[in-house]
Amino acid sequence: MIVRKGNIVKVEGAVTVDNASVMTAEGNELLDEQCLIVDLAAVVDVDSSIVSMLLEWLRVANRHNCQLQIINQPESLKSLVQLYGVSEFIPSDETNRAKAEQCEA
Repeated sequence: MIVRKGNIVKVEGAVTVDNASVMTAEGNELLDEQCLIVDLAAVVDVDSSIVSMLLEWLRVANRHNCQLQIINQPESLKSLVQLYGVSEFIPSDETNRAKAEQCEA
């Protein structure tokens, strides 16, 4: 499930091949020209589909001139980001937290 409140987009539950395409489309609909923080604290299960979903969101956000900061990344996502070599596109929590604070200001 994906819920947007202000500039926070909360992703909850599992993000796997079973639901990633639906979640990708739902997330794309929420992206606009605002600086947004994607909070993954409530994500309970992931597979490689989450990497594809986040990369698509980042592409769409870029087209909308939207800054997207991804925080509270599960350890399994961090491992996948490293495995696929996409850390320049999906930076670490530490990098995104600093930028997320600017979004909240």
